[in-house]
Amino acid sequence: MSFYRNLTIRQKQILWAWAFLALPVLFYTVIRFYPTGNAILISFQDWNLLGARTWVGWENYIKLWHDEVFWVVFRNTFAYLLLGTPISLLISFVIAYHLDKVRFAHGFLRMLYFLPFMTSAVAMAWVWRWFYQGVPIGLFNNVLAGFGIAQIEFLGSTETALPSVLAPAIWAGLGFQVIIFMAGLRAIPTSYYEAARIDGVGWFTILTQITIPLLRSTIVFIVVFSSIGFLRIFDHVFNMTTNNPGGPLNSTKPLVLMIYDTAFNSFDMGYAAAQTVVLFLILLVVSLIQLRLLRST
Repeated sequence: MSFYRNLTIRQKQILWAWAFLALPVLFYTVIRFYPTGNAILISFQDWNLLGARTWVGWENYIKLWHDEVFWVVFRNTFAYLLLGTPISLLISFVIAYHLDKVRFAHGFLRMLYFLPFMTSAVAMAWVWRWFYQGVPIGLFNNVLAGFGIAQIEFLGSTETALPSVLAPAIWAGLGFQVIIFMAGLRAIPTSYYEAARIDGVGWFTILTQITIPLLRSTIVFIVVFSSIGFLRIFDHVFNMTTNNPGGPLNSTKPLVLMIYDTAFNSFDMGYAAAQTVVLFLILLVVSLIQLRLLRST
């Protein structure tokens, strides 16, 4: 107690702050840092979950570098990112921009857009899988047949499988992005718009010179959040391609699904951990680049 009495008020405040932070920091360390460090350690080992771990050094990473399937999966993962992020960003902004101007049934319409985000990804994937089935089951092919158009193998073709999986993934995340964009739009002071209208500024100039620049922080958050989501896409691919995991010739297989398949079907935990480390580095680099570019604009 004499030690505590001799402390200054500032030192006592710091001590109490660390006392209250101790439990959350310990919890975060056990939940986050320990599994991350253990995964990095396993990536240098050979382990099948049952036997002893054997140190193999860089062998798993060398195997990954020469794995042709990995490079197909790597390309697919970035295809989800480079297609999904800008498309979802553009669509969600357009919806939010116009929905913000609606006054009648505004809350109901906002709820309808947000509802898919609250729906289970598994249930949503199976519904969309039903949409993609052939005649007479699938909704989309029945509509095409009604116009005399040949049916499309949405999930059975290497050309259409990835866009077909990406579409419901984009649709599922729109509700969240719309809500965030609307919050950003509501935070913009109306005085800017009133001054612009008084000066006779057109709507396009208002959009590009006032609205979008003032939404920069909102755009940064949505881009980073959606990018991480598309890089980690799993549920939609796994449930929409259960008969042929990863689609025809692995055309829809993302890195997370490859990690799952390596770990729990091949029981090669060391190789799966190496893939996990690569995914972690990709997420880290992409997030840092996006934050750097978007904050500097």
